[in-house]
Amino acid sequence: MAETRAVPEWADGEVPQERLDSQGVSRRGLIRGAGLLGAGFAASAALPSQAAAAAAVTATEASGADPELVYLVGDHHVHSRYSHDAKYDFTQLALRGSQFGLDWMAFTEHANFGHADKGAEAERQEILKARAENPRMLIFQGLEWYIPAAEHGTVLVAPGPNEAELLRRFEREWDGKLTGRADSTPANEQHAVKALRWLAEQKRTGFVDDVLVFANHPMRLGIDAPHELRGWRDAAAGICVGMEGAPGSQGDADPAWAAFRGATNAQRGEYVNAPRPDSFPGYPADAYRTYGGFDWATATVGGLWDAMLAEGKLFSITSNSDNHRTIWDTWRDGVFPPGENFDSLGWKPSPTDTGTPQPGSDFWPGQFSRTHVGVRRYGYLDVMAGLRAGRVWVDHGQLVDGIDVRLAPAGSRHRGTTLGGRLSVHRGERLELRITVTSATRPNFHGLLPRLAHLDVIRGVVTGQPADPDGWKAPDTRVFDQVDVSKRTGTYTVRIPLGRAERSHYVRVRGSDGRRNGTGYLGRAVDPCGPIQHPTNDGDPWLDTWLYTNPIFVDVHR
Repeated sequence: MAETRAVPEWADGEVPQERLDSQGVSRRGLIRGAGLLGAGFAASAALPSQAAAAAAVTATEASGADPELVYLVGDHHVHSRYSHDAKYDFTQLALRGSQFGLDWMAFTEHANFGHADKGAEAERQEILKARAENPRMLIFQGLEWYIPAAEHGTVLVAPGPNEAELLRRFEREWDGKLTGRADSTPANEQHAVKALRWLAEQKRTGFVDDVLVFANHPMRLGIDAPHELRGWRDAAAGICVGMEGAPGSQGDADPAWAAFRGATNAQRGEYVNAPRPDSFPGYPADAYRTYGGFDWATATVGGLWDAMLAEGKLFSITSNSDNHRTIWDTWRDGVFPPGENFDSLGWKPSPTDTGTPQPGSDFWPGQFSRTHVGVRRYGYLDVMAGLRAGRVWVDHGQLVDGIDVRLAPAGSRHRGTTLGGRLSVHRGERLELRITVTSATRPNFHGLLPRLAHLDVIRGVVTGQPADPDGWKAPDTRVFDQVDVSKRTGTYTVRIPLGRAERSHYVRVRGSDGRRNGTGYLGRAVDPCGPIQHPTNDGDPWLDTWLYTNPIFVDVHR
């Protein structure tokens, strides 16, 4: 069962405010406004079972109003020296995550024979130690799955006595690399679907309290076809719940770093590829680049993410570090003892400091990319429940301190339906979107004070199941409104009338610092001021930051 954890310092009313950094002060103000400071948040730190968590969610939904939420900052895609291509110790990563304001993080090591045979259990012992040494952070053990016939994915498991054993079994039975099912064949695609159903069964039988899957960097190689993403989502309810909207490796094209290492083809996210024989042929060449640091599938208004949302089904996005090797870091890989290698040990020796910058393309967990998950309590199952419910927004460069999005009938005193939720209305009812922003109150981890320049409201019609499972366009989705907020600071609310609800639809929100904008990929009529590609070797991530929220659905009835 999940363990009870101490709350973060910013949520602990016993910790004097003067001990907090400026980020902590801001977040304490947000949690106080939600009425959850102190015992109201801490006393229910971890529910005893997933069933209890589900009951709590059901009770909230039955009340007819979404609750006030606290957004915990996390990263579900981090590698340590228990991955064959990463180098850091758990203590280094946990300390950095704490330094950069994470409330939760997941170690997702690459599937390998050495990891399955020895590494997963040895890693669990280190994670137990890391949890004890970092009581104010939720630390998950997960896996980066080589999805059969496709790219990678995060497998996130609730803590408990079987967390490592589930991952070990999963690697052996269902990993595309370990089972020789990497090729893009119908049989291998079906193996991925069966793997997700197997995970659902482990949750149903209580072998683990909960398990989630996210597709990682889906457009990096172009091998995650639209029908595969849809198939994973639909394979087992509530297991594969989303994808990385922005990949890690955001430091790859930092101009100073690219010049220092003599880069010739650096792009944010290491999205430097071109179609290969097993890539989905329906993707354009531009799909292999990032836009404002975000994956083409997410950044294209009316593109693949919107095409999936237009079915009326939730599919979340996240943003993570995918940390392997941090830019400007001076640590090098540990040296294996004579005659040993990764598969013989199941891990790599600890790194050593050289004093000289080493190769890398990543930021530390929480340093640049953040995934915010809305919860009412502080615990592992609560984070997982928030991810599953889609109460998620993401940002780069600490663009804002907070954002709360609510959709309600115009003029009503209803608190409103929030991210990932569904609002049921009668045809012809007027709707209003309410966006409350808490602007950045301190310099980010690059020394710049972020400024949100605009908020974009994106609306799409729900058209149901597509005729073509490989379709990646949503022709009825576009930017509905753009609001200039460049002169607004502090905490403020923007109210946007959406008119009368005539058809079922969804609404999502995007924002940026306004430094790099242009016509969206599908044209000005769809997206007049969206994210754009950057030149090779010239993608300073700190000068092109964005935030994205998950959608809110509107179900229209006669």
